[in-house]
Amino acid sequence: MSMNWQWGVFLQDPGGKFPTYWQWLLSAWGWTVSVALLSLVVALTLGSVIGIIRTLPDSPWLTRFGNAWVELFRNIPLLVQIFLWYHVIPALFLSMRSVPDFMLVVFALGFFTSARIAEQVRAGVQALPKGQRYAGMAMGFTTAQYYRYVILPMAYRIIIPPLTSESMNIFKNSSVAFAVSISELTMFAMQAQEETSRGIEIYMAVTGLYIVSAFAINRIMAVIEKKTRVPGFIVSASPGGGGH
Repeated sequence: MSMNWQWGVFLQDPGGKFPTYWQWLLSAWGWTVSVALLSLVVALTLGSVIGIIRTLPDSPWLTRFGNAWVELFRNIPLLVQIFLWYHVIPALFLSMRSVPDFMLVVFALGFFTSARIAEQVRAGVQALPKGQRYAGMAMGFTTAQYYRYVILPMAYRIIIPPLTSESMNIFKNSSVAFAVSISELTMFAMQAQEETSRGIEIYMAVTGLYIVSAFAINRIMAVIEKKTRVPGFIVSASPGGGGH
């Protein structure tokens, strides 16, 4: 049984602000990339801060705060968090009503992913030999200094593979933005296939763009991992132990 492909559907006029479905598709891809990259910035920033404070010595209250953050944002489904940011947060905090819907989705996805990245940062720091921390202290570094110059540069090298997975996941998770009417790829696919009745072509094109986005992130992170690799540096797989 042969398929009657009609890829020319992308050259048709959707009757809106875009001359063709192809241009609408590219615009939706742009929204997807924007949501994903901005969310990744939020996630990396917050996740790094939370992950670091969970490993600080003699800071039990900060550790408890970090643990609570991870458990809260990791255990609430992403779609529920999207709706909370979109419907509940602006109702509770009047200043948030002026925030664009696009940024509310960025915050929701960024906070959700930050909990996962925080756990990876914590594991990366605790996987380092304790001697590195002691060496920094012996050199007279403050806590901030030995984290900056000794601990974190190596910890981030360790967690590049899981960070790669999270960076790819954030592109896939951005699809939930359709639930609050952000014009990203999934929203485009739902509307375009309903208008054209060419769901196979529409969803294949959208799937291809998701694959291209995730693969691009994978290759970028692979280059970063190769450039930052320290030859001969090996740590144990379990957090908190091991050595060279």
